[in-house]
Amino acid sequence: MKEFNTTGVCIPEKHYMADVSKKINVIEKMVEAGKYFTINKPRQFGKTTIFYLLKRELTKTGYLVLKISFEMMSSKIFESEDLFVKNFLREIKNIIHFSEINNRKQVVELIEDNMKITENITDLNYFITDFIRLVDSEVVLMIDEVDKSSNNQLFLDFLGILRNKFLLREQGEDYSFKSVILAGVHDVKNLKLKLRSDEEYKYNSPWNIASEFKVDFELEIEQIASMLKEYKEDRDIDLDLEYFADKIYYYTSGHPFLVSKLAEIIAEEILADNESKWKKEYLDQAVKIILAKDLPNFDTLIKNIENNSDLENMCVDLIVDGRKITYNSDNPTIEKGELYGIFKNDSGSLKIHNRIYEQRIYNYLISKIENSMESDAFDFRDSFIDNGQLNLKAVLERFQVFIKEQYSDRDRDFLERNGRLIFLAFLKPIINGKGFDFKEVQISQEKRLDVVVTYLEQKFIVELKIWRGEEYHRQGLKQLAEYLESQNMEQGYLLSFNFNQNKEYRDEELEVGNKKIFAYWV
Repeated sequence: MKEFNTTGVCIPEKHYMADVSKKINVIEKMVEAGKYFTINKPRQFGKTTIFYLLKRELTKTGYLVLKISFEMMSSKIFESEDLFVKNFLREIKNIIHFSEINNRKQVVELIEDNMKITENITDLNYFITDFIRLVDSEVVLMIDEVDKSSNNQLFLDFLGILRNKFLLREQGEDYSFKSVILAGVHDVKNLKLKLRSDEEYKYNSPWNIASEFKVDFELEIEQIASMLKEYKEDRDIDLDLEYFADKIYYYTSGHPFLVSKLAEIIAEEILADNESKWKKEYLDQAVKIILAKDLPNFDTLIKNIENNSDLENMCVDLIVDGRKITYNSDNPTIEKGELYGIFKNDSGSLKIHNRIYEQRIYNYLISKIENSMESDAFDFRDSFIDNGQLNLKAVLERFQVFIKEQYSDRDRDFLERNGRLIFLAFLKPIINGKGFDFKEVQISQEKRLDVVVTYLEQKFIVELKIWRGEEYHRQGLKQLAEYLESQNMEQGYLLSFNFNQNKEYRDEELEVGNKKIFAYWV
């Protein structure tokens, strides 16, 4: 029986998969047109699966596909032309053994002869010409994990050979591969990101013949639904395809790994053995579970942020301060963040790629604040729980005292930058294990941050904002009331951070429209 797969290549006969045939068809047309191009996507973004499916389809239509992964090669191979060339030929020979070309024996003999005499990149150039002439099929070269060697001059020389052969082929003066596809995290044009400063002279655009690759790997709602439909019919499960496809997309923005992981969590961790129906609340449970998991995907996400202070600062701007940043691919920080799958272009605005990542980064930023603060929230935890229910008013009142005692002498810049994270770090030990907070940034003049807090079956809307005067405050109350209406909530909470010297620690109970709002100032 099939299962959801989140570890490695997805096989249609073994795994529930989204229908990505439209994406494969577009790439096939690029191959048919003889294009050379690069597929650069973040880790666990479906590259390996797309490569596998593409090879299957190209092989069916008569192409000889040489699919090689540099991940399988030792780094020492890239230290010498002789070692690189011989291993490259050995990889091709292995592929030919499993191919169905008519003159396989002759091709293998050609490879073996060249393995004895080929010593450098120039020799490889002549071998490729002879190889293409001898093989009775059009040949496509696919190289995965090109990042492994992309900071090596030998690799750039190899790209130079492919580039030169492409240009001569176009002029009818040489034989070369029908199409060459390179895959990795970094685009070859971004090799300068991988080179040390004292080696940047190596960067010489050897891949400027590459065609632009425009295929999005994110799954569309219909494609997510196709995966769920297959699962539903195979397992005889009752689930609302439209609802779950739409909500999974809402949280993941179609990130292939996250889509499959949420479905896998519901199917294998939440759904009981005797159940045959996906309840709508299961998806929120799955989101909470995935955010608590120690996954390599999340490790890479946080590592890239930790290792790049410019990325962390931009994440704070987007997530905590709600800044509206225009997408500009020429901005090196934005380019880097998009390369690592952290950012995306959302109709000209820069956004965190998906809500799962946004929350995970958000939790990371909170944890950094939490490590630096001396909170007594856990000590008072029982006083915030009445008959198993969270008393959020009591939490906000205690937070006022906490800020006055612990942060009254801190500089304004620190509090303005970190105040909202301090509140969430204060809240975390109170709801930990039984509750969850998920944020929504509302872009406005006040840079509001709406936080949805759940505790068991309870749900609260808390708006966090910086105090900017009475007029903005009234606008904020109105916007919060409208947001409460959209969420079918009767009451909400407003926490204002006032950094004026003469500020008051006060609270009010307000009626805005037909909504009740509890307002607190710190």
